[in-house]
Order: sequence, then structure tokens, then C-alpha cells
Amino acid sequence: MRIIAGKYKSRKITPPQNLPVRPTTDRAKESLFNILTNLLDFKNLTALDLFSGTGAVAFELVSRGCNDVTTVDQNKNCIAWIRKAADNFQMENILVKQADCFRFMSQCTRQYQFIFADPPYNLERIEDISRQVFKNDLLKEGGWLVVEHPKEIDFSEQQYFSSHRKYGKVNFSFFHFVNNG
Repeated sequence: MRIIAGKYKSRKITPPQNLPVRPTTDRAKESLFNILTNLLDFKNLTALDLFSGTGAVAFELVSRGCNDVTTVDQNKNCIAWIRKAADNFQMENILVKQADCFRFMSQCTRQYQFIFADPPYNLERIEDISRQVFKNDLLKEGGWLVVEHPKEIDFSEQQYFSSHRKYGKVNFSFFHFVNNG
């Protein structure tokens, strides 16, 4: 894995082999960020990376100029790795939290302009991620949520669903929070 663009472009991300993760492929991450570049101003962005795993998406956000990124993962080894890698990269603007992501969403009082969620594909409650984000008012008006998920999951009937993109075995569903009321 590597950081694709920005200040830390081409820096390698080499997490320990024993992390219980399925990292987003570089190809899928590059495609995702090509889309996000047209949707977001990274320099003024508040971002939340749920089910952070290796922290690759958070590192990419910081590399592209985001100075307010929160990462959340339940696994203590993932959290230790993200902290270590952020220190090695000298990324001081990443807040790393060890927590169950659903509990974090229910207790969080902040709002973000961008939320990325990459849950384990076998997580039974994947469809609840977007519902929890909107129920708990975690996105600012005009904000974007992207959920990475297996092909069997279909978010198209959910509120604020915008589009679906597929890159190999990686699927992204995009939600755009625009309050029409």
C-alpha cells in the first residue's frame, strides 16, 4: 500500500501482517479519491474514518491537505499501528480513537464534512452504518458519506443515497446529505 497523492505521495504504508484487516486496494483508493477531489475541498475538511483498519484512507486525507481527521477502530492493534504510522509520517492532525464504531456514532457530538466507513465485509449491520450517521446527525449539510461494502449489499433505497461505484471486488456507496426541507 502507498499514499497516492499530496504531501506524502508515494510513501509506503506497511502495517504488520497480523492486523485483522482487508485494506482498500490502491487502485480502488485512487479511483475513490479521483471522485472525492471533485466533491471536496480537502484543505478545509473535517473527516471521520470509521473502521479505520490500517489508517490508509486517513493518511491519504492528511496527505491531500485535510487537517482534521478522526480515525475510529475497535481493534487495539490497528489503533497502535495507526498511531505509530502517524507519528512516523509526522501527521499531527489525526485524532485516533479506539472504540466500537456504532457506539462512537451514537455518542459523537461532532459533525463532519466527509465520513468514510470500511467495515468488515462480514459485519451483520453494514446497512445500519448510513442510518446511524444520519440518525446521529454526524454529517454537516452538504457533506458526503462513503461506505465500502461487498457486492451483495444494496444501499440504493436508503435516504441520501447518491451513487454506487465498483472497482474490481470493491464497492463504494456514496451518500450526499442535502436537507431539502
